Amino acid sequence: MNNKVILLASGGLDSTTMAYWLLDKGIDFIPLFIRYGQHCVDTELATLKSVLPKTHVDKIEIIDISSVYKYSNSKFINEANLWEDNITADDLYIPYRNILILTLAASFAQSLKIKEVYSAFINSNHAKEIDCSKEFFSRMEMMLGEYGAIKIKMPFLEKTKFEVAQIGIKVKAPIGKTFSCQASSEVPCGACPNCVDRLEALNKL
Repeated sequence: MNNKVILLASGGLDSTTMAYWLLDKGIDFIPLFIRYGQHCVDTELATLKSVLPKTHVDKIEIIDISSVYKYSNSKFINEANLWEDNITADDLYIPYRNILILTLAASFAQSLKIKEVYSAFINSNHAKEIDCSKEFFSRMEMMLGEYGAIKIKMPFLEKTKFEVAQIGIKVKAPIGKTFSCQASSEVPCGACPNCVDRLEALNKL
């Protein structure tokens, strides 16, 4: 199994593109899906199964850490009423989420004697969280590499969402079917940081 890599996969545009990008480069992967209490978890997982290459749907591994955020007030955990609630980016903040996701993936990989974890994180211009910045991801990548045997690979970190979408088209990833809304579990709200990045990218194509 150590000739494969782990891919953090969510059914979003970036990780879906990376799945097809890896296969295009001849790199096989195990899709790893993290349940951290997100209200859209069922939609994310269903989307992931619909956008992954059919050869990899049955390979999906799921880790559940949803109890970590059971007391969170984040609207990414407790779904907002989009007709009544005035949602800001601060309302969507989830403390240490990306730190947890990356360290979990590294731990999971090491238990399988897999040496590399691929993440499709990009340096978003709209995300407000400290742990969504290029600086944060670069430091995490370095730390996990120095203090463990796992290499964290983030090939899209320097790219914009538009550039990732262009790659998606090139490798024939079904990016139009992806889902990554933070505020709504079923219909993309179009206003959260994830939706704004995604819509701007697709509109430029």
